[in-house]
Amino acid sequence: MASAETLAPEPEKVVETTPAPPTEPETVVEAPPPEEEKVAAPPPEVKTPGDAPPIDYFALAEVVLRFLLFASALVAVVVMVTSKQTKNPLPAAKFNHSPAFIYFVAALSVAGLYSIITTLLSFYALLKPGCCPKVLSHFVIFDVLLLGIVAAATGTAGAVAYIGLKGNSHVGWRKICNVYDDFCKHVGASVFVSLFASIVLAFLVLLSVYALSKKIPK
Repeated sequence: MASAETLAPEPEKVVETTPAPPTEPETVVEAPPPEEEKVAAPPPEVKTPGDAPPIDYFALAEVVLRFLLFASALVAVVVMVTSKQTKNPLPAAKFNHSPAFIYFVAALSVAGLYSIITTLLSFYALLKPGCCPKVLSHFVIFDVLLLGIVAAATGTAGAVAYIGLKGNSHVGWRKICNVYDDFCKHVGASVFVSLFASIVLAFLVLLSVYALSKKIPK
């Protein structure tokens, strides 16, 4: 019998393995942070003409009327005072020869002084509403009194001027305007301007009464 041969162990087969290609690291794409909401700044306030306080048209009309009263009273006094005419050999004609014309000049002088003071106060009240309501509320009382004074002076001077223009045959008063024509023209113009001042005062009284009635609570 053949001798038992010792079988040598077969050499292990080395299996060559190809290394796997290196894997690239995964790139994590980070999501962009949410954008913060931008709060828009409020637009700057633009003052429009509508934001201005409303105009008090009653106060504005009062200022205009009081200025007209001052202007008319001043013109009436100046025209009356300058009414002087000389006719040789006749005596000169002057306004101070008649008590009615003297009263006329005094009354219109008071009206002019009163009107310039109230015009300034009314204009100040127009610029600053509500500054002096108690003072302005008393204007209507003085307006009524002044209206009576100016109306009386205008009527008296007008009556004397009419007698000078037409005369009065019943009592033997002769007309003088055919002689002192310039004097009569000054007197007539002054009386006409004073009549305009009386009308302005009447409108002021009505305006003041209406303005006061609106302030009365209903």
